[in-house]
Amino acid sequence: MTTELIEIGTVPEAWTRTDLLDLESLTAEEITLILDTAEMFREATDGCTRRLSVLSGRTVANLFFENSTRTRTSFALAARRLGADTVDFSSSGSSLSKGETFIDTAKNIEAMGVDAVVVRHRTPGTPYLLAQNLQCSVLNAGDGPHEHPTQGLLDILTIRQQRKEIAGLTVALVGDIAHSRTARSNIWGLKKLGAHVIVCGPSTLVSRAWEELGVEVAYNLDEILPRCDVLNLLRIQFERQAMRPFPSVREYAHLYAMNGQRMAKAKDSILIMAPGPINRGVEVTPEVADGPHSVILHQVSNGLAVRMAVLWLLLGAAHRGEY
Repeated sequence: MTTELIEIGTVPEAWTRTDLLDLESLTAEEITLILDTAEMFREATDGCTRRLSVLSGRTVANLFFENSTRTRTSFALAARRLGADTVDFSSSGSSLSKGETFIDTAKNIEAMGVDAVVVRHRTPGTPYLLAQNLQCSVLNAGDGPHEHPTQGLLDILTIRQQRKEIAGLTVALVGDIAHSRTARSNIWGLKKLGAHVIVCGPSTLVSRAWEELGVEVAYNLDEILPRCDVLNLLRIQFERQAMRPFPSVREYAHLYAMNGQRMAKAKDSILIMAPGPINRGVEVTPEVADGPHSVILHQVSNGLAVRMAVLWLLLGAAHRGEY
């Protein structure tokens, strides 16, 4: 694919999906196509800073029922960079507080001429429910602890940019695996592209059941660290936990935080990633988060490219034949 092919009517025939609900159901070829398209948009827009008009006349609605900074802003900017109109919906003060159902609210928004709905909800499966009830494209921006497909894609894109190939790499996801939708999307995507994935953290947050997905389970970060090419440091999601899964934050940081001492044990080429928001001093210390091995800000900028690619692919497939 080249930048000259960026027209909504030129979405590759190999891409047929009109919704993006997870990475579990995507093939390796589909994931690679999204990554390649994201790179194309980065080039065509000078690093996602310049506008295109490929989605002119289309409207994207952001339906966020949970707090979000990066994802919500990134989707809105991605749509505008492509020339689409955007609508932001907040559940507070909406007709939901008057008794209207979630589906009726979504259908009313769709009836205003919306072409795509980006949804975040605390209940797993919500994007699937929307996809069954709406005609427009549905993009999952995080459904509870289930999946966050575009976060997984932008993480994988960042790794690919730095290491060229995903196959053969050892990637460790460290932290709150039990409650992390980012972990699940990363696992599905990385495994399909040939990486060896390790999930690491306290036993209260990392069950042996994860081995059923073909990943390695570890409880000692220092033991696995010398083998890792990439560390993705996940936030401890206290808001999703019924009880504290470890005695103290200080103890967690002692056992699992990436700090200067641990960096000395790691490969010289190791990549340090974090999906954010970062809790400095808990999952990672400032000198590591801001150090030369960190690609955290690259992840953020890649989020724009990935979401531009996904919007273009989904809406192009949805309206194929109109051009």
